[in-house]
Amino acid sequence: MRLCRVLGSITSTVKHECFRGLKLMIVQPVDEQGADTAKSFIAVDKVQAGEGDTVLVMSEGNGVRQLFGVPKTADLPIRSLIVGIVDQLDVPPAKA
Repeated sequence: MRLCRVLGSITSTVKHECFRGLKLMIVQPVDEQGADTAKSFIAVDKVQAGEGDTVLVMSEGNGVRQLFGVPKTADLPIRSLIVGIVDQLDVPPAKA
């Protein structure tokens, strides 16, 4: 799982059949303080996240297939899936 911030949504008039009816979002990986940690990427949104939300993103194909109820033998070209919106993040203080 990755902690990310939603940058915005993507609109596409033509897309793969498996993406039909799904919302695509651009997400930016962040650390516990909200600082960018890697390049942004596209994730499918199943939790109705919005721009600026901090979210949890699963980037593992088998887990995504399981959440969509697709058998292991089927092809599902979705790698990253937003699985939760973070309401609060509690970070313990750094040890000296």
